[in-house]
Amino acid sequence: QVQLVESGGGLVQAGGSLRLSCAASGRTFSWYAMGWFRQAPGKEREFVTAMTWNIDATYYADSVKGRFTISRDKAKNTLYLQMNRLQPEDTAVYYCAVRSSPTTNLAYPGSYNYWGQGTQVTVSS
Repeated sequence: QVQLVESGGGLVQAGGSLRLSCAASGRTFSWYAMGWFRQAPGKEREFVTAMTWNIDATYYADSVKGRFTISRDKAKNTLYLQMNRLQPEDTAVYYCAVRSSPTTNLAYPGSYNYWGQGTQVTVSS
């Protein structure tokens, strides 16, 4: 089993920054990748970014490229999402997720085996 706990969300003005954390516990040695998704009210959950656990390959949605950065501290089993130049359209609940086996589609929510409870990010204009 894997447990994921997100933190770091909050209210920020447009143009500001936040850093989200996702602390993981459990069978971390079997992970293939970790990712961040977000879900705004009335919308489907959408891919934000992902990172493969062993070779550090990173992937970003076009909407966040150049503004968001995914990183991780392997010793702490913690995933981070640095979000800069936040905009009101970034407002959503942000979730971290783990994929335990290789996949060609890290942008698909259904590819992930474990999810955190989410943390709210609200960007005011």
